[in-house]
Amino acid sequence: MNNSSNSAAERVSHGRLFIFSLVIASFAINPAGILVSFLLKDIGLTFGRPVGVMGQISTASSVVAVVFALVMGFLSVRFRHKSLLIIGLLSLNVSALGCTLAPDFNSMLVSYALSGASLAMVSPMTYAMIGEYLPLEKRAGAISGVVATGSFAYFIGAPIIALIAGFWGWRAVLPLFVIPVALAGLLMAFLGVPSKSVNTQHPTSREAYVESFKAVLSNRSAAACLVGDVLRSAQFAAILYYAISFFRDDEGFAVSIELATLILLVAALAYTLGSLASGWLVNKLGRKSSTVLTALLAGVFTISYAYMPNLWLSFALVFVASWFSGMVTSAASTLAVEQIPTFRGTMMSIDSAAANSGSALGAAVGGFVLLSFGYESLGLVLGMVGIIATIVYYLLTTDPCKR
Repeated sequence: MNNSSNSAAERVSHGRLFIFSLVIASFAINPAGILVSFLLKDIGLTFGRPVGVMGQISTASSVVAVVFALVMGFLSVRFRHKSLLIIGLLSLNVSALGCTLAPDFNSMLVSYALSGASLAMVSPMTYAMIGEYLPLEKRAGAISGVVATGSFAYFIGAPIIALIAGFWGWRAVLPLFVIPVALAGLLMAFLGVPSKSVNTQHPTSREAYVESFKAVLSNRSAAACLVGDVLRSAQFAAILYYAISFFRDDEGFAVSIELATLILLVAALAYTLGSLASGWLVNKLGRKSSTVLTALLAGVFTISYAYMPNLWLSFALVFVASWFSGMVTSAASTLAVEQIPTFRGTMMSIDSAAANSGSALGAAVGGFVLLSFGYESLGLVLGMVGIIATIVYYLLTTDPCKR
């Protein structure tokens, strides 16, 4: 390793500003999504569109996130990861400003879709830089912190957004909360992320770009990580998209909106705590073993919650399922980031596309099963998808860091 590489690594390993910068960046990409999920009806009333039509802004953002994540697989080979992170956070600010000023539905659609590009840039670059700059023993803890930050944003962001919207309407949430947080992420990225890359080579030939994708997709363990991440993300859709509806639905427990909101916040807290605990588990058991164990438990507890006749027992199972879902998200990320060290940016960009695709798949499959058979079948099917992910991780992945 050359002197500049040693200098960059030393700067990061001896200070916490780098990790703090990545945590703030990871927090910043969430408030816009929380705003839309909580206040979609209000946004629809502003533009004179029903909720079903207005929901297409989330669909557009998800599609852009998946497509742009694949594009990032190429861009991360050519450009510095810090530059791509900053561009992603800048795009987030532009998206939020556009949503604030949007005069009609089409403007809102385009502006919010840009947040998908931001997500596709910030998330994989965060993981790639953790793998690039931090020593091996600190990576699991850093990734756990980053994953936990995303769910923690829901835990504290939801009440803040509800409070602001209650006084001044949904548009006020953007300049008073979303944009300041995005600007803070942008500022911290400038200040806390090293400008010099540990890998100083930036190949520009077409062959180099193709080689980065080939290195990932032709590696059995790396490809298995991607498949496993599609499946475990689909499993979590049973909790993320349908658990609260189950508690509010007459088919479930028909709880009030206030109690449902409390359940959502506690589930988000469980996911956060599980993500943080994953760092300890990875250092104790290793990356693959931790991923296999937590994927299995997340799948099993996802199956069980809709079968419980008692509200609080069902809620406890959702809490546990959320905990292990947070753990497997962190553990699987620590496993994926070590697969192809030469092309970490490409690996994590494709992994981001895989996770987003899995969430969309889980939402679609879950919706079909729910309409056809009910909540119990929904939990069973998506929980089994999580167990299949366990099998994929166990049989086909390897831990490159295991001695």
